[in-house]
Amino acid sequence: MGRPAKFDADQILDAAAAVAAEDGQGAVTVTAVAAHLGAPSGSIYHRYGSRDLLLAHLWIRTVRRFQEGFLEAVRSPDPAEAVRRSAAHTVRWSTEHPDEARLLLRHHIDDLRLTWPQELGEELSRLNTASVQAMEQLATRCGHDDLERIVFALVDIPLAAVRRHLTKGEPIPHRAVRLAETAALAIVLESDL
Repeated sequence: MGRPAKFDADQILDAAAAVAAEDGQGAVTVTAVAAHLGAPSGSIYHRYGSRDLLLAHLWIRTVRRFQEGFLEAVRSPDPAEAVRRSAAHTVRWSTEHPDEARLLLRHHIDDLRLTWPQELGEELSRLNTASVQAMEQLATRCGHDDLERIVFALVDIPLAAVRRHLTKGEPIPHRAVRLAETAALAIVLESDL
């Protein structure tokens, strides 16, 4: 029987996130993560066979953590409140987790499917399923079945509110929440679109 692992998956991924936050994503190597943890490199390789697999798991975990609040917001019973809260969630989450938000901005799921480890293919293909379904349901609750409008309002607009600031490494202004909410509501509630 083998020894129990000294570091669990979250501790390793937290260390990878810390290395990325301190020195940039390019600095995330198995050696750097092991040094940050005070662990032998072999223990990291044992759990994640490569740097790419380590980064992939970090990215997936970050997406899931973001989606928890997004799904709660988009499922709000009142459609207008769901739009407002969903748009605000992206801005607030990005403000509270700027390093993780930058990680998500750097990679798009379609690119990852082509380049990241094969064993994650199925997981990547299901990663956004719940969010897409929730936005489809919201489109119906808003009185139209225009998923493109909902995606534009709840994804594209809030990302536009934070992208420039995250890319420059500067704080996201407080008013970005209100701007994203207002623009998202205008897009969803406008009947002539």
